[in-house]
Amino acid sequence: MPTISVASQNPVKQRASLAAFQRVFPGQPFKLRGVAVESGVSDQPMSKSETMQGALNRAANARAAQPDSDYWIGIEGGIEQTPLGMSCFAWVQVLGRDGRVGCGQTAVFFLPSEVAELVRSGLELGEADDKVFGRVNSKQGNGAIGLLTDDAVNREAYYVQAVIMALVPFKNPQLHWPQAHWVE
Repeated sequence: MPTISVASQNPVKQRASLAAFQRVFPGQPFKLRGVAVESGVSDQPMSKSETMQGALNRAANARAAQPDSDYWIGIEGGIEQTPLGMSCFAWVQVLGRDGRVGCGQTAVFFLPSEVAELVRSGLELGEADDKVFGRVNSKQGNGAIGLLTDDAVNREAYYVQAVIMALVPFKNPQLHWPQAHWVE
């Protein structure tokens, strides 16, 4: 049974990763392990490139911590100030035992001013969400997207599609894929 190491102890990221693998490879059983590793970037990445680097670092650090796995996944959430406001997104990096690499991104949404101001003042997004919405540990629950959409999309569902996007090269191994580890 192939083993997936998710570079997080967050159950939301673990469930999303397993759900994505089950959708891309139906009928294939997987063993999932979470591992706490460092991202090597800010606690709250503030740009696309920093967020992508965090996802790559997490996947590589998971591989170093659990080298006997078949897949290693790094999921990193980030924000970036744009002319339209503060955007929110996550990047996913999947490394495979065969050397294959996949990268995917969530959809992008914008944060309300109340949350964005708290993030600019130094709070992580999850802390800012908890403060604005009167919640506790929402990042291990429905997250900002769940809070803002009244769970029309929760954090787990939000991550599933990005992990699926990162699995495209693994689903199509007969095609030639760049082995780039994105760093700007």
